[in-house]
Amino acid sequence: MDRDRQNWNRSQRLQLKAMICLLGFLLLVLLLVGRLVTMLLHGGGEEKETEPAPMPHVPVVQTFANVWIMEADEEGILVFRDGVSESYPWGTEEDGGAMRPDLSLREQVADVVLTDGAVTSVSAKREKINGKVLSADDGWIEVEGYGRLPLAEDYKGYRLFDSLEMCTASDLYFGYDYTDFCVEEGEICGILMVKEEVMEYIRVLLENADYQGIFHEEPAITCDVDYTVIYGDYGSMRQESHSAWETLNFGDESPYFVSERVRIVPDVLTGKIVLESCSRSQGTPAYRGQIELLRTKDGIVVINEVLLEEYLYSVVPSEMPGGYPAEALKAQAICARTYAYGRMEHAGYPQYGAHVDDSTSYQVYNNILEQESTTTAVKETYGQLLYSGDGELAETFYYSTSCGVGSDANVWKTAGAPTLEYLKAKPLSKTAMTAAVEAMSGGAALPVETLGEELRDEEAFAAFITGKNPDDFEAAENWYRWSCQVEEIDREHMLEVLQQRYAAGSSLILTWKDGAYVSEPIESLSEITDIYIEKRGSGGVADELVIEAGSQKIKVISEHYIRAVLNDSSSKVVLQDGSEVAGMNLLPSGFFVIMTSIKDENVVGYNLYGGGFGHGVGMSQNGARDMAESGYSAMDILLYFYENCDIKNVYE
Repeated sequence: MDRDRQNWNRSQRLQLKAMICLLGFLLLVLLLVGRLVTMLLHGGGEEKETEPAPMPHVPVVQTFANVWIMEADEEGILVFRDGVSESYPWGTEEDGGAMRPDLSLREQVADVVLTDGAVTSVSAKREKINGKVLSADDGWIEVEGYGRLPLAEDYKGYRLFDSLEMCTASDLYFGYDYTDFCVEEGEICGILMVKEEVMEYIRVLLENADYQGIFHEEPAITCDVDYTVIYGDYGSMRQESHSAWETLNFGDESPYFVSERVRIVPDVLTGKIVLESCSRSQGTPAYRGQIELLRTKDGIVVINEVLLEEYLYSVVPSEMPGGYPAEALKAQAICARTYAYGRMEHAGYPQYGAHVDDSTSYQVYNNILEQESTTTAVKETYGQLLYSGDGELAETFYYSTSCGVGSDANVWKTAGAPTLEYLKAKPLSKTAMTAAVEAMSGGAALPVETLGEELRDEEAFAAFITGKNPDDFEAAENWYRWSCQVEEIDREHMLEVLQQRYAAGSSLILTWKDGAYVSEPIESLSEITDIYIEKRGSGGVADELVIEAGSQKIKVISEHYIRAVLNDSSSKVVLQDGSEVAGMNLLPSGFFVIMTSIKDENVVGYNLYGGGFGHGVGMSQNGARDMAESGYSAMDILLYFYENCDIKNVYE
C-alpha cells in the first residue's frame, strides 16, 4: 500500500509538471500573438523610440525708442542709435509681423520694434514744433510760443548738420530757433539741431548791485529813448509804449508779470536801457540791445540780449585799460570774442537762457564805460576768432601779469585740460619771443621751450622766483615780484577755508588716513607742525600743498585752492616797488615759495616770495602790452601765447 501511494504521488507529480509546461507554452503563444497584433497595428517593423516634441520658437523682440531713421527703402531702414548707424530689414509674416516698406519714414524720429532682427513696427514722431529756445534744465525746455515743455525720460537728441552726432539739451543754442522738437503727448521726445549758423547775439545775465548775486529784488528800468514793454501769455502778448526816461519798477508783484517773462525794447537800435537799481564802477550802467526780465521763486533775473560785437565794446575796457597799445587791445578783443562765442555754443546759465554773466566768473562786462580806443580794437578785429590746430574754438584764457613764465591748463584739474595742448608754460622773455616770431615768419616750428618743465623742481623754482630776469617783458611790472608775511597763522580761519573748499570740491582737499590720502570732511585743525609745497606744476606753479598738524596730514590740490588756503585776508602783499595791497581774497598767484617760522616745534607763521598776478594760463595782459610796445602785432602776440592756433573770421 505504501508502494502504491508512492507510485501515485510520482504520477501526480509528472502530470503537474506536464500541466506547468503546457501553461508556459500557452503563455508564450499569447505573448507572441500580442506582439504580432501590435506590429500589425503600427505598420510592422521594429518598434521606434518616441521623439520629444520640438520646443516652440520664442521670438526675440527689441524696442528702440526715439531713434533717428537715416534712410528707408524697399529693403529696410538705416537708423542712427546711440551714435552708431545700424541697418535692419523689413519684417515678414514669418517674423511675426509683415511690414510694407514705408519710404516716408526717412529722416524721422521713431520708435522701432524688431522681431528676430527684422522691423515689425515703426511709430514715427511726426508732430514737430520750432521756436526760439529761451531756457532749459534737466527736465524741461522752454520754447518761445509754447512755454516750458517737459523732456521725456527716453528723449534723444541729434545734431543733423555737419556730421551726424548725438546731442543733449545742454547743446542747444539759446536765443536762437535753429532746432526742431518732436513732441509726443505733450513731452519733447526728440531734439533735432537742424543748422549751425553764425550767432550774432549774446545773452548776458546781469548781476545785481555791486555783483552781490544774480537775483534782483525790484529792477528799476528806464531808457534814453522811447521804449516798449512786451509782456503776457503766449498767444496774447501785449505791447505798451513808454516815453524816454520814464522809470518802471518790476517787483515780484508787478502787473507786467502776467507770465514769467517781460521784455524791454528801445524803439530805435541805438537806444540804451538804464538799469537804475544797479551800480557799477562807472556808476549807473546803461545797456545796448534789449533787456529781458525773468521772474523766479528766488527773485528777478535780468538778461541783456545784445549783439556780440556791441557786447565787446563794454567787455574790452572792463578787462584791459583803454590806454594800452592798439595791438594789445586788438589781441584782447580777439580773446574776448573767442571766449564769448564758445559760451554762446555752450551756455553757462541754461536754466535762465543766458550764455554768460557780467562778472569775473566769465568776462567783466560794462563795469567801465565804453572807450574809443577799445571800441576801435573791436571794430578792427570784427568777427575774428582764435581756432586751435584741430579746427575747434581755442580756450582763450588770460590773466593780468606773469612772473616771467606761464603754466598750462592742468592748473584747474579738469578732465579736458590735457587736451588743450596749445596752452603751454613758456618764458615771457624778449629772447624767447624773438626766436618764436622768426620761426613763425619763416614757417618753421616754434622752438621747444624747456623752462616750464625745469621749474617743476623745487630748488630750480626757488632760484627763479627769488631772482629777476631783466630780459623778461614784465620785469618792471609791480606784480612781477611780490612777498607776503603771515606773522601768526589764524588756524580757525584756515580751517574755515579748508572746509569751504572741501564743500566746493571734495576731491581737491584730501586727508591722510591708513596709509593713503582720502576725501573726508575736516572737523578740526591741530597745531601746525609743517607746511610745504609737495608738487609743482608746469612753470613751477604750486600744485599740491601739504599741511601737517599733529596726527593730521592734509593735502590741498590746485593753485586756486592753495592760494585760498594760504591767504589769511589780513596780511598785506608787498609789491616790488614797495607798495602794499591788503584785503585780498586770494594770494596774487600760485607762483611762490614758502618759508615757515617755527616756535616750540610748531609753525607759527610763514613768508611767501612770489611773482605774477592771476592763474598764469594763456595770455598775460601786461605781457601783451609790453610786447605791443616792442612792436609786435596782435597776431604775433596771440600765436605766441596760443601755440599752433589760427585766426579766422566767423562772419566770412
